[in-house]
Amino acid sequence: MADTEKQIKDAADEAANRAKGMVDEVKNQAKSVATDARETVKTEVEMRTAAARDAAAGEVNNVASALRRAAEESRKGSAQERTFGQIADGLADVSETISNKDLGTVVSDVSQFARRNPMTFLAGAALAGFAASRFVKASERDDDYPRTDDLGRSGNACAASPAARTTPVAQPGNVGGTTPVTRPGDIGRG
Repeated sequence: MADTEKQIKDAADEAANRAKGMVDEVKNQAKSVATDARETVKTEVEMRTAAARDAAAGEVNNVASALRRAAEESRKGSAQERTFGQIADGLADVSETISNKDLGTVVSDVSQFARRNPMTFLAGAALAGFAASRFVKASERDDDYPRTDDLGRSGNACAASPAARTTPVAQPGNVGGTTPVTRPGDIGRG
């Protein structure tokens, strides 16, 4: 019996060691997968951050270029020329800073720039806000105009819109007759 007990104990120890080895292997594989996933996410975030940074730098540079053109078109020596030129120079510096540094450094530098050049920063922020609002406004869908998918087979927006209202109007020389007239603005209402 002692041999049987020893064999059982040895088998149990061996099974426990194998199970421990499997657990350690699974744990190491899980760590490896987690590390790979973390690196993949980190790389993706860095790539997207770099793309966003480059796009922002490009937009700031475009605004600076537009201001330089406006300064060149202004009367030489005028306050407008000087102001546009200063703002353009400041924005060009910001653009270069954005494209050459990481996000944390950019935020710190923009804060320092705003403290050193408050008027330039405010003017640039106002221009950026104006440009952003124009962009958003331009990209909004305008439902006041019929779209091509609203048109009937005849290509007539009135024919395709069952909500188009008509108003009978008596025509001169047409006694007792009426002719339907669609008013502008009736299309698309319902």
